[in-house]
Amino acid sequence: MAEGRDVMGAKTQIKKREEKLQTVFLNYLPLPTRANLHTAAVIHSELGENPCSCASGWRSWWELEGHCLDVQITPLDAAKMQEWILGVEKVIVDVGTVDCWISSLVSLLVPCPEDCFIRANPHRKTEIKRRNHQSLPSTEDEPEVPQMCWLTVKIIGMRNLRKADVLSQTDCYVKLWLPTASCQEARTRTVCNSRNPVWNETFFFMIQSEVKNILELSVCDEDSLTPDDQLLTVRFDVAKVQPGEKVHLNFELDPENQEELEVEFLLDNIPGVSENIITNGVLVSREVSCLGVHVNGMKIKSPYTRRDFTFTMKGSYEETQDVSISPRCRWGTSETTMFHYMKHSQPRLHMKLPKEHFFCGCSSAGKEINANHSLAVPLHSLDLGKKVTVMKSESYEVSVKEEESCKNLDLRLGFDLCAEEQDFICKRKKVVAAALKNVLHLDEDLQEDEVPVVAVMTTAGGVRSMTAMFGSLLALQDLGVLDCVSYISGLSATTWTMAKLYEDANWSQKDLRGPIGDIKEHVIKNKMHCFSLGHMKYYEKELCERKQEGHKLSFTDLWGLFIDCMLHHQGSTQKLSDQQLAVNQGQNPLPIYLSLNVKDDYSTLDFKEWVEFTPYEVGFLKYGAFVRSEDFGSEFYMGHLMKKFPESRICFLEGTWSNIFSQNFMDAVYLSGHSEDFWHRWTRDTEYDIEEDPSLPKKPHEQATCLSVPRGYLSSTLREMMTGRPVVSTYHNFLKGLQLHNKYLENERFCMWKDTVLDSSPNQLNERDDYLKLVDTAFFINTSCPPILRPERKADVILHLNYSGGSQTLPLDLFSEYCLEHGIPFPSTELSQEDREHLKECYVFEDSLEAPVLAYFPLVCDTFQKYKAPNVERSPSEMEEGRVDVSNCIAPYGTGLLTYSEENFNKLLNLCSYNILNNKHLILQALRTAVERKKRLKNCSSPQSCKLS
Repeated sequence: MAEGRDVMGAKTQIKKREEKLQTVFLNYLPLPTRANLHTAAVIHSELGENPCSCASGWRSWWELEGHCLDVQITPLDAAKMQEWILGVEKVIVDVGTVDCWISSLVSLLVPCPEDCFIRANPHRKTEIKRRNHQSLPSTEDEPEVPQMCWLTVKIIGMRNLRKADVLSQTDCYVKLWLPTASCQEARTRTVCNSRNPVWNETFFFMIQSEVKNILELSVCDEDSLTPDDQLLTVRFDVAKVQPGEKVHLNFELDPENQEELEVEFLLDNIPGVSENIITNGVLVSREVSCLGVHVNGMKIKSPYTRRDFTFTMKGSYEETQDVSISPRCRWGTSETTMFHYMKHSQPRLHMKLPKEHFFCGCSSAGKEINANHSLAVPLHSLDLGKKVTVMKSESYEVSVKEEESCKNLDLRLGFDLCAEEQDFICKRKKVVAAALKNVLHLDEDLQEDEVPVVAVMTTAGGVRSMTAMFGSLLALQDLGVLDCVSYISGLSATTWTMAKLYEDANWSQKDLRGPIGDIKEHVIKNKMHCFSLGHMKYYEKELCERKQEGHKLSFTDLWGLFIDCMLHHQGSTQKLSDQQLAVNQGQNPLPIYLSLNVKDDYSTLDFKEWVEFTPYEVGFLKYGAFVRSEDFGSEFYMGHLMKKFPESRICFLEGTWSNIFSQNFMDAVYLSGHSEDFWHRWTRDTEYDIEEDPSLPKKPHEQATCLSVPRGYLSSTLREMMTGRPVVSTYHNFLKGLQLHNKYLENERFCMWKDTVLDSSPNQLNERDDYLKLVDTAFFINTSCPPILRPERKADVILHLNYSGGSQTLPLDLFSEYCLEHGIPFPSTELSQEDREHLKECYVFEDSLEAPVLAYFPLVCDTFQKYKAPNVERSPSEMEEGRVDVSNCIAPYGTGLLTYSEENFNKLLNLCSYNILNNKHLILQALRTAVERKKRLKNCSSPQSCKLS
């Protein structure tokens, strides 16, 4: 045993052994302070025989006094070895066949490159332990699977690798990305100019078994002058590997050319380590830790020097924090910053420090670090229950300590209705029961379980749809049916009608002719005043305030201010949550506003997610995730409210809901009725399932292994051009940080609303995006029906008010087809060819008891031409008032028109009102059918209920 010289106050021992060169990787820690070195100890342990000769490979975790060191033996050249042991002044190394093993290690705290991915064991014991994986547990006595596991991935090599370069073979490396375990990518070394590269490199990930862990293995070609080429990506579901099982797989990438990727997987339980998670079966909120980073000012060398620190923790909510100590600060001044991060993500704190001398040993000798050099602290190796000093210099000290972390979620994970909406329904049923008894002339009061849920839904159409909706609601009020309605849903410009009405907490109890007169005044007025100098200054002031509040600005915010100016004499200060006053007593139907969340580089048909807004909550139908309406737009992490911003005024939401500027080329192709398949051929990546050898046993919730081959540069550019949207509404993503449950694809509610090309690619879904990107729903299907059809709302009757331009049956046809594809209960809406050519004013569709009764009102001018009111014919002088041209897409009611003449406004309003009044018998028939269904269902399955008081 040869003893080396003192290095940084501790002894390094080198044992000579006749072996091929083996290098020890030391997990890098911050440079030590005196206090660290006083408690540091030398670990003496024989490594034994050549560990690399073990068939299963070799790895160990060393633990001592709260500090963890990863030790991994890997063949490297001498120059590389010198790199990794930076900080050790001298080590005996012979080039070629050397005879050195470092078999005694000190807790060296060494700055190293940031791109190494060596994992340390999170268990903190007082004694030193070494754990090897030599054998598999018995299958007869299979232990219970814990939540936390170690995943070992060994990239062995490839065979018959495709060429990426014309003149030479591929300079290949493999990237590993498992975002549920770490936000950083790992990678192998590059093997140059090889068709059959061999790596034999091992990587470790700590995973949560309850979430969907999809490991992405990307094969890349390294280029010196241009960005590296990504040749292909294999997506492997870790759920295929059983705990305690080692799996050696060959991924068949190109069977014809026998191209294969060889990888070995090992999954190990971590005994004694668990995690508190919250899940609704689709999304998972994991434990969040809070790290306090404290910078203490000490002796000041110069009274004019400010010391700037930059701390970064990738994957945390904060990501990067800057701390400065002013030269005027007194001795002992402390600055603190916080990081919130996923507890079991093996985080590292990167520190960019001021350029000056620091202590790196017991002696007073110092060593200067470049100010741009980043030191990294692997937090899992520290005992964060108490304050730990990670850096100490002549003038400052940096320490870390775990602070009290977030407890309760500020986001609701669940598909049930929120408590406030459930309370609303109970109160609203009393109003509906009394109204139904009146309009249906019932002899007895309805019992609570006999009261049907009636909803009104609308379609988009600019000012046309806003005006027409006022006419329809006025007629429903005159019939006494408005009080029978529990929900009103809107999209695009019908949200303008709803927002206007809900400014009055008792609007449905008052004559609607009042607000109609007010809105008419604004519709017939020239809109040029909205572009006056005074208004432009007002817009600028409001946008500046909005930005200062923390919201991300987009052109739709200006559009929202324009809408506000267009529909109000002065700016409205109403917010969505203010509408709770209009529904808390059940006095009005509950309003539901609808939007679509989209994604860059995807057409709306390929990626869209329904987002509903109510006065109580904003949330995703597919994920069952909701936030309070007053919190929408604030910053969240893992379901916790991190930074509260003032709630947006409703005019900004109106700009979002009616964002007419977000259409891209692919949307136009879809809306024109043409297939996108031709364009997909040039813009989509090639993806297909591949086989593993040997085949693994199938599980119901596991996903097939997928191979993705990206398109070339030209196709990517073409895709960006065709899917780029001029404007989207951008809001902070309240799903950020959440992960998908391991069995999310089996969840009935998720499957009900999943309709994107990425639903089976959890790494590409929405939870990792910083922002939501919302657009007008009409760019997909012109309907506001989806939130009404949530099973929890139990809709019995839907009044479908269509205000679209062009084909009056297209929105209904598209949504009927959508419901059929997704298994959503919806009545058959087949119409004869004669009906399609000569539409009537109303159709009632009903078939199965599971589907609601649908009363469909197309925007047509039929008997209104002859009758000014039901059964009241027009005189010859009144015939002109009955000529309403709603079939023309351009004028006088074109979707893009913002101003109508008073005559055209009145005609459209009266037409829509008449079509409702003239079909009173069909509406009452639908209501009566719903009541009878409820009574039959009650008699079949439930005991007698108490009457509503």
